[in-house]
Amino acid sequence: MKKKKKKKEKEKKKKKKEKKEKEKKKKKEKEKKKKKKKKKKKKKEKEKEKKKKKKEKEKKEKEKKKKKEKKKKKKEKKEKKKKKEKKEKKKEKEKEKKKRKEMLL
Repeated sequence: MKKKKKKKEKEKKKKKKEKKEKEKKKKKEKEKKKKKKKKKKKKKEKEKEKKKKKKEKEKKEKEKKKKKEKKKKKKEKKEKKKKKEKKEKKKEKEKEKKKRKEMLL
Protein backbone atom coordinates (compact mmCIF):
# COMPACT_ATOMS: atom_id res chain seq x y z
CA MET A 1 0.00 0.00 0.00
CA LYS A 2 2.74 2.40 0.95
CA LYS A 3 4.61 1.55 -2.21
CA LYS A 4 1.57 2.23 -4.31
CA LYS A 5 1.13 5.62 -2.66
CA LYS A 6 4.75 6.48 -3.28
CA LYS A 7 4.40 5.47 -6.89
CA LYS A 8 1.33 7.64 -7.24
CA GLU A 9 3.17 10.56 -5.68
CA LYS A 10 6.02 10.08 -8.09
CA GLU A 11 3.65 10.00 -11.02
CA LYS A 12 1.95 13.15 -9.80
CA LYS A 13 5.26 14.94 -9.47
CA LYS A 14 6.30 13.79 -12.89
CA LYS A 15 3.07 15.01 -14.42
CA LYS A 16 3.41 18.33 -12.66
CA LYS A 17 6.94 18.73 -13.95
CA GLU A 18 5.88 17.85 -17.46
CA LYS A 19 3.06 20.35 -17.27
CA LYS A 20 5.45 23.01 -16.09
CA GLU A 21 7.83 22.19 -18.91
CA LYS A 22 5.02 22.38 -21.42
CA GLU A 23 3.94 25.73 -20.07
CA LYS A 24 7.47 27.00 -20.24
CA LYS A 25 7.81 25.85 -23.82
CA LYS A 26 4.52 27.44 -24.75
CA LYS A 27 5.56 30.70 -23.18
CA LYS A 28 8.85 30.64 -25.02
CA GLU A 29 7.10 30.00 -28.31
CA LYS A 30 4.71 32.84 -27.63
CA GLU A 31 7.58 35.19 -26.90
CA LYS A 32 9.32 34.08 -30.05
CA LYS A 33 6.22 34.75 -32.11
CA LYS A 34 5.79 38.12 -30.47
CA LYS A 35 9.35 39.06 -31.25
CA LYS A 36 8.97 37.93 -34.82
CA LYS A 37 5.82 39.97 -35.19
CA LYS A 38 7.52 43.00 -33.72
CA LYS A 39 10.43 42.60 -36.09
CA LYS A 40 8.09 42.27 -39.04
CA LYS A 41 6.21 45.37 -37.95
CA LYS A 42 9.42 47.30 -37.59
CA LYS A 43 10.51 46.20 -41.03
CA LYS A 44 7.18 47.23 -42.48
CA GLU A 45 7.45 50.62 -40.81
CA LYS A 46 10.93 51.07 -42.19
CA GLU A 47 9.75 50.19 -45.67
CA LYS A 48 6.88 52.63 -45.33
CA GLU A 49 9.26 55.37 -44.25
CA LYS A 50 11.56 54.58 -47.14
CA LYS A 51 8.71 54.79 -49.61
CA LYS A 52 7.56 58.07 -48.11
CA LYS A 53 11.01 59.56 -48.37
CA LYS A 54 11.31 58.40 -51.96
CA LYS A 55 7.99 59.98 -52.81
CA GLU A 56 9.03 63.23 -51.17
CA LYS A 57 12.27 63.24 -53.12
CA GLU A 58 10.47 62.61 -56.39
CA LYS A 59 8.03 65.39 -55.63
CA LYS A 60 10.88 67.78 -54.94
CA GLU A 61 12.62 66.76 -58.13
CA LYS A 62 9.44 67.34 -60.09
CA GLU A 63 9.00 70.76 -58.56
CA LYS A 64 12.58 71.63 -59.36
CA LYS A 65 12.15 70.52 -62.94
CA LYS A 66 8.96 72.52 -63.27
CA LYS A 67 10.64 75.62 -61.92
CA LYS A 68 13.56 75.17 -64.28
CA GLU A 69 11.21 74.74 -67.20
CA LYS A 70 9.33 77.87 -66.23
CA LYS A 71 12.53 79.84 -65.98
CA LYS A 72 13.66 78.55 -69.34
CA LYS A 73 10.39 79.52 -70.97
CA LYS A 74 10.56 82.96 -69.42
CA LYS A 75 14.07 83.41 -70.69
CA GLU A 76 13.09 82.28 -74.17
CA LYS A 77 10.19 84.69 -74.16
CA LYS A 78 12.48 87.51 -73.14
CA GLU A 79 14.95 86.57 -75.85
CA LYS A 80 12.21 86.50 -78.45
CA LYS A 81 10.99 89.89 -77.34
CA LYS A 82 14.49 91.29 -77.49
CA LYS A 83 15.01 89.90 -80.97
CA LYS A 84 11.73 91.35 -82.12
CA GLU A 85 12.58 94.75 -80.72
CA LYS A 86 15.97 94.64 -82.38
CA LYS A 87 14.33 93.82 -85.67
CA GLU A 88 11.86 96.63 -85.22
CA LYS A 89 14.63 99.06 -84.43
CA LYS A 90 16.57 97.96 -87.48
CA LYS A 91 13.51 98.40 -89.62
CA GLU A 92 12.96 101.82 -88.16
CA LYS A 93 16.54 102.78 -88.82
CA GLU A 94 16.29 101.60 -92.39
CA LYS A 95 13.14 103.65 -92.85
CA GLU A 96 14.85 106.71 -91.45
CA LYS A 97 17.83 106.19 -93.71
CA LYS A 98 15.59 105.88 -96.75
CA LYS A 99 13.68 108.98 -95.76
CA ARG A 100 16.85 111.01 -95.38
CA LYS A 101 18.16 109.76 -98.65
CA GLU A 102 14.98 110.81 -100.38
CA MET A 103 15.11 114.19 -98.70
CA LEU A 104 18.61 114.69 -99.92
CA LEU A 105 17.59 113.92 -103.42
